[in-house]
Amino acid sequence: MTSFWSIWVIVLTLACLAIIFGLLLWNLKNYAGVKEGESCGHEFDGIEELNNPLPKWWTYMFFATFIWSVYYLAAYPGLGNWEGLGKWTSSNQGITSLAESKEATEQALANGENVQLDQEFIAADERFGPIFESFAKQDIETLVKDEKALEIGQRLFSQNCAQCHGSDARGGQGFPNLTDNDWLYGGSPDKIKETLLYGRVAAMPPWGDALGEQGIKEMTAHVLSLSGRTVNQKDAAAGAAKFAMCAACHGADGKGSVAHNLPFGAPNLTDNIWLYGGSKRAVEETLINGRAGVMPAWKDILGEDKVHLLTAYVYSLSQDK
Repeated sequence: MTSFWSIWVIVLTLACLAIIFGLLLWNLKNYAGVKEGESCGHEFDGIEELNNPLPKWWTYMFFATFIWSVYYLAAYPGLGNWEGLGKWTSSNQGITSLAESKEATEQALANGENVQLDQEFIAADERFGPIFESFAKQDIETLVKDEKALEIGQRLFSQNCAQCHGSDARGGQGFPNLTDNDWLYGGSPDKIKETLLYGRVAAMPPWGDALGEQGIKEMTAHVLSLSGRTVNQKDAAAGAAKFAMCAACHGADGKGSVAHNLPFGAPNLTDNIWLYGGSKRAVEETLINGRAGVMPAWKDILGEDKVHLLTAYVYSLSQDK
């Protein structure tokens, strides 16, 4: 906030504290004009008001809360632009990237700043780091049979992956189902771990301008026919003649990158499993506008030990129990 509003807040707050302290002191003295314990001359419904002071414990409590408020305002930020004597903050502010977060954390530690979120991360790493490290020494196939490992992996999944893939890992439009055996980049433990560590960036280019309206219609018919759908055979034949432009990624047979050991992540078009929808309209939309999918990299966010455990959980989802 600006200096004006900072001073405004500070003055009002300190003024309120001064008034409260004055009232506390004022109420310690007898201004009623009668001795303590005697009647003040007021009576209602048989209840008479006596000139009794506040109980000692109540008075002490008031003073204790006042002293605490002064300490709190001095030690912690919040009084205008005052940063606090303890250099405490809940978290590093204004962070827009992981790199900025790491830099701010290192700078805070070097300056002796008390950033609560950073301290909680450090404490968590000290407590749970050895646990993740012990699991990371085991291979994925072993962890898949370890209920404790899968339980922890499920929690990691719920915290970091469920937003896109769903709490049941069955995905949604644009987000793969992790419980089947249809994989864009391979479903082996090594490939899953590679995906989690480094992320994936896929791009289906738009073909609307290149194919035109009739060409999109024909290509859609051919693509749908690959999975056994009933289509206009004339259109499908015309689309098949143009499919060479797609074969570089999907393969000449349309079975996708995994079947041909290609790195593009192109889906299998013959299995009737559709990432963005398999209706005629959805396929046309994909061909016209293209698709862009991004799987974030988790290596720097979770660390390799946690990714190893998460890999075991994801791998277990598609295995027969």
